[in-house]
Amino acid sequence: MVAELGLAALWLAAALAALQLIAGIVGVRAGADHPLAALVRPAAVVQGALCAIAFAALLVLFARTDLSVALVAENSHSAKPLLYRISGAWGNHEGSMLLWVTVMALAGALIALVERRLPEPTMLATLAAQAFVGLGFHAFLLFSSNPFRRLVPAPAEGAGLNPLLQDIGLALHPPTLYAGYVGLSVAFSFAVGALVTRSVTPDFARVMRPWVLGAWVFLTLGITAGSYWAYYELGWGGWWFWDPVENASLMPWLAATALLHSASVLAARDALRAWTIMLGVIAFSMSMIGTFLVRSGILTSVHAFAVDPERGTFILALLALNIGGALVLFALRAGSVAEGERFAAVSREGALVVNNVALSAILGIVLLGTLYPLLTEAFGVRVSVGPPYFNPVAAIFFLPMLAVLAIGPLLRWRRDRLARLRGAILVIAGIAAAVLVAVWALAGIALLPLLGMALAAAVAAGSVAPLLGRSPRRLKLPVWGMALAHLGVAVALFGMAADSAFQVERLVAARVGDSAEVGPWRVTLLGVDPVAGPNWTALQADLAVRPAASEPGGPAQAMAPQARSFWAPPQQTTEAALLTRWNGQLYAVLGGEAPADAGGAVRWQLRLWWKPFVTFIWYGGLLMALGGVLALVGRVSADLRRRSRARTIAQRRGRYRQAPA
Repeated sequence: MVAELGLAALWLAAALAALQLIAGIVGVRAGADHPLAALVRPAAVVQGALCAIAFAALLVLFARTDLSVALVAENSHSAKPLLYRISGAWGNHEGSMLLWVTVMALAGALIALVERRLPEPTMLATLAAQAFVGLGFHAFLLFSSNPFRRLVPAPAEGAGLNPLLQDIGLALHPPTLYAGYVGLSVAFSFAVGALVTRSVTPDFARVMRPWVLGAWVFLTLGITAGSYWAYYELGWGGWWFWDPVENASLMPWLAATALLHSASVLAARDALRAWTIMLGVIAFSMSMIGTFLVRSGILTSVHAFAVDPERGTFILALLALNIGGALVLFALRAGSVAEGERFAAVSREGALVVNNVALSAILGIVLLGTLYPLLTEAFGVRVSVGPPYFNPVAAIFFLPMLAVLAIGPLLRWRRDRLARLRGAILVIAGIAAAVLVAVWALAGIALLPLLGMALAAAVAAGSVAPLLGRSPRRLKLPVWGMALAHLGVAVALFGMAADSAFQVERLVAARVGDSAEVGPWRVTLLGVDPVAGPNWTALQADLAVRPAASEPGGPAQAMAPQARSFWAPPQQTTEAALLTRWNGQLYAVLGGEAPADAGGAVRWQLRLWWKPFVTFIWYGGLLMALGGVLALVGRVSADLRRRSRARTIAQRRGRYRQAPA
């Protein structure tokens, strides 16, 4: 009965999306006072509630392990812990798409409930565009990927979830990414609404900016969580592999970062109008392309869910309709988008344009590197595109962008002179040069990590500089947010450069009692024993870790990497063990049994890494997200204060007019 309730709610939500679309179109063409126009907002709100009911029904089915539902039988197992039974609801193709549709519908409901700042025709066009996108995904679910399909007869036990996805990271990574993708769909709808009604104005940018900022925060958190999940769960010791599906999450983030800066310029200075509209379309386009890559069956990845080409064709059709239609609309209405206010090359707007161009170029590089192997494979040629392409080619644009980022916040709006900032620029450049020379003299590392460390120091100095000499109480939250977000970029960049330059790796075949040194640590194998979990068994290595400079019998830290065997479904996984210190992480992985030594003693393969300052990568991601949250809170609270003042003034004027002469 729960499955039927969820399916009925989904069908009703699709019908309301159609009503919202039709009523919105009629309202735009016939006027906001048309009777049908009054149905747009209620339809959006009820549609959001129905989608929430449908997704709640799916959660209940997974929590109960209702094997009469095909999706549950194919992706769950009664022996799984409750957390992974619930998170398994979106650890598959159909469930993840239902989550996408639900978050999109809830976002549309929130817009309909709270947003009153734009002219009503623009809001009607925006909600109609949101309904158009949502209706396509409703059709995709109902006709191609029904999450509530019954299975008769029900099996005695489920097939289980991919063991790599049975991790706390799965409970965080997909929902946060989807919230980011859906936030970009809202920005896309606002851009389409502004184009349709020819109202690309600062007010439009102020309304869209919080949605872009929220999407950017969620994307940042999702990518950060996904990177850390891959780092400790896959056992490869790396934090980014340029996997096509990783790239599919990075590309919307790059576009959203550019869109966020462009929308801020339009909101504050009435410039970059065409940039803002175009980036709004591109950002959601990257989300759609990522969806196509993950669910089309053309990729083989731990992230990829679908292997049905028909689903990929359906999503490709949605991509063509949504993005192709928006690009055609932009081409038709581009002439009506006024240029906006002009600004000098040396200005904060100029710095933001440079960064937007660099971000767009990096986006193009990543998109080309992701799609090129797929195109060549279609012609029978298999090629691999990885770090040797991505790292140096992206660095051509990334490194200059960081240099501009270091001084951009110090520039004035409209027009400025570099001579005014000579002192600050010299200090920032001096800090970068000092770090570069010191690291080169002490370590002699490769060029890219060396430049990365120097520029990380420059960006850190540039992010703090706008705060100096100003009272913390007088600084607005968006200023704090900008500083923290830029500081997060510097911290993450430092972690990436330090890990690339200084990591130490040891692969050893150890007997019980043997020790190996890696970096500043001595690791001793105490034993390998079998252990069991709720739906797995494992061999667990017991390691004693001491500083290499200490006495062999001194106090030790314990580490316990595992080689796990799951039975539902059957699969072998590695569970890395991590020892975290302020200056890095010791990373240990247990391999298989190695050939015995000359004396016949059993040996075990151990892979050990010392990764200096690697945790700064994820600390930086969290700082960026925190900066975005502060900026979002500051913008929203300032807007609420403006609305409150406007209402107060309107009430006073009303009382004045009603007062007797």
